[in-house]
Amino acid sequence: MTSNALGSSQQSNKGGLSLFTLSEQEILNQIYSTHHVHDDQKFDVESLFIVVENILKRATVVVDNLVLGTHATVEDLEEKTPKASFSPPICALKNISCEMQCKAPGEEIAHKTTLTILNKLSNYSWDTKAVLTLAAFALDYGEFWQIAQAPASDQLAKSVGTLRRVPILLKRPTLQKHRQSLIELNNVIKATLEVIECIFELEKLSNYDTKDVPALSTGVEHIPVDVYWAIVTVVASTTQFCCLINDEYKKPELSPFSQKLNYIVTKLKRQIRIIRQQIEVTEAYWKLVKVFRTPTEIMEIFKGLIYTKDNVQPLIDGSTKKPVSIEVLKRKNVLLFISSLDISDDDISILRPIHDTIKKEDQYKIIWIPIVDEWTEDSKKKFEILRSKMPWYVVQYYSPIAGIRFVKEKWNFTGKPSVVVLNPQGKVECENALHMIRVWGIKAFPFTSTVEETLTTSREWIGSIGAGIHPNIENWIKDQKYIFFYGGKDKEWIQQFTKRATAIANDPVIKEAKISIELHCVGKGSKGEDDLGILGRFWTSIESLFISKTQRKTDTDAVALEIQKLLSYKNESGWVVLSKGSTVALSGHGTTMLKVLEDFDKWKEVVREKGFESTFKEYHNKVLHTAHICCRIDIPKASGKIPENMKCPDCPRVMETYISFKCCHIDGAANGLH
Repeated sequence: MTSNALGSSQQSNKGGLSLFTLSEQEILNQIYSTHHVHDDQKFDVESLFIVVENILKRATVVVDNLVLGTHATVEDLEEKTPKASFSPPICALKNISCEMQCKAPGEEIAHKTTLTILNKLSNYSWDTKAVLTLAAFALDYGEFWQIAQAPASDQLAKSVGTLRRVPILLKRPTLQKHRQSLIELNNVIKATLEVIECIFELEKLSNYDTKDVPALSTGVEHIPVDVYWAIVTVVASTTQFCCLINDEYKKPELSPFSQKLNYIVTKLKRQIRIIRQQIEVTEAYWKLVKVFRTPTEIMEIFKGLIYTKDNVQPLIDGSTKKPVSIEVLKRKNVLLFISSLDISDDDISILRPIHDTIKKEDQYKIIWIPIVDEWTEDSKKKFEILRSKMPWYVVQYYSPIAGIRFVKEKWNFTGKPSVVVLNPQGKVECENALHMIRVWGIKAFPFTSTVEETLTTSREWIGSIGAGIHPNIENWIKDQKYIFFYGGKDKEWIQQFTKRATAIANDPVIKEAKISIELHCVGKGSKGEDDLGILGRFWTSIESLFISKTQRKTDTDAVALEIQKLLSYKNESGWVVLSKGSTVALSGHGTTMLKVLEDFDKWKEVVREKGFESTFKEYHNKVLHTAHICCRIDIPKASGKIPENMKCPDCPRVMETYISFKCCHIDGAANGLH
């Protein structure tokens, strides 16, 4: 060990090494050189640790009775039994014991002794090094206190005790003088046992893949340093014990070692708890993967998805606010409403008409499953507020659900609300029906992938979206009128478009042709005021329709291109959708669509011959060829499956992919204004 290696860790007093200023990396740099990964020396370390536990737990009880005046009996302690074939490595234990005995107090000496022991045990695993060192200490410590308990008539024990200096320490004045030191020694022995127990447990858990249990990486990578602290503490404890039986005043200070080990125990127990939780999640995940391959009954699927270790809790019936058994799900179709606690009233209200309709026949049930990583008093209060707004069933289970990984990986849950539809056998009929519910509502019943496929191929999608944003639109659609839906960031553009479109709607040519044109500026209320809620819901519906299309189809059809095109205009100065009734004729960028209206005089006579829709589209295509407007589509990451690539809706090229981050500093539907 060079002076440079320890330079940063020197004490100012006496120039000695201070172990407690060594960084973890400095310790690792020194102990890794002592470790050979061959692990040539193999033996039953678990049995050895059982013997060591049996010795030290009884020895510390004897000391507590003697020093603290307690009256515990060693017979009350659990007796663990090593394997019958266990053969202790006595020579290795004697060798280690000899290395630790009769050392002068001091952290630097303890450190050097620890490195020597680690070199001697270079071919053993890290946990075995710690157990062997503690076993060497237990051999002497256990023998000493066994002799101390021997009856006066046992002459052999009396003679051995004399050589071991047992009578010197047991003298009342000596015992009183060293009382606090014995208490410290006993406490540090107990802490060392705890540390090694935790290390053992970590080693047992390390059989799992770190991909499934990421917390294992952190836990296992700290084991060498934790072993170092266990061994150096045993070395210091041996020195302390030697000083006590020699009745010496100068002894090592064990309290810093005790504090260090208590910190390590707390850290290890926390890490083990996290690892066990991750293992539970992993086991539940693979169990669910297996169950969903051959589903048989919805109730069993639901139990495996939510509850751990058969800890099945009742559901809460939102209509009565009373608990009910999960038996209510038996032989039912189930809509799992999965979300975090960050959901809006819109997210809840969109399911109310669905619930009101399906409850009549009692074949479908909606259940809210809140996904919360860690429940707090605040999150419980928020849960209660949200629960009170829901008339359907609610999972009230203040722990992370068992199938959290399955929900995230298989059903692409990223925080945004989703609705998974399961049939009575537990088979998934749709991984996220919320998108089609947002667009078509109860028309999408029974919310299966087949229904979604049918709905998303229809060109009449604007009717479902438009009917929910203005009361007049439904009548316009019934009357098969032409409708301009439009909006944008630029108020001046909106004014110009409104003026031009109104003029065309009232133009004699249009009137003579008996063409009826209506205008609706999305995001404007009945009195012309801005309505951010309506605008947010409009774009949420468009995004939902887009996601439904991209998740259902591999080939991009005309409907998908039109939706994709409209979504690309979301953040532009202006955008327009022209429909006849509920059927979309075309959508376009504000610049090109306004240009078509401005040039109305150039093409209005053609309307008499070809009709309004055909003429408008032809002229728009001409304008489009002279304009070069970049197409950009923003897809929220939380939308679920995101396509790997996407064709441009305006040309045959594949669009480039970018990653962007955004915050609008607001919550709710108004966040759609981006």
